[in-house]
Amino acid sequence: MNKSSLIISVDIDNFTTEVIEKSKQIPVLVDFSADWCAPCHMLEPILEKLASEAKGTFVIAKVDTDEQQKLTGQYGIRGFPTLKLFRHGEVVDEAYGVQPASKLRKMISNQ
Repeated sequence: MNKSSLIISVDIDNFTTEVIEKSKQIPVLVDFSADWCAPCHMLEPILEKLASEAKGTFVIAKVDTDEQQKLTGQYGIRGFPTLKLFRHGEVVDEAYGVQPASKLRKMISNQ
């Protein structure tokens, strides 16, 4: 599902390392999305742009909700795309649907 080398794919096996632990150093924005979701595909170029601007200041991770139903349930995902911002191992903010890059930048820098 994830074609970018700038956005990491996460699953139940590496979520703790790549999201929870990493968020203790820098913010991690997790995109819970699905291949069949049109708005998810609309969000991809926006996330790609943010990832290219990040330069190590934050990480963007993607969860394929069809393949990772346990994570989807664990985080109460009901609509797509759902974005959750992790800091210090916890969700500190979230957004639903396609969001402009400016709103996501503000969300990441506000915490």
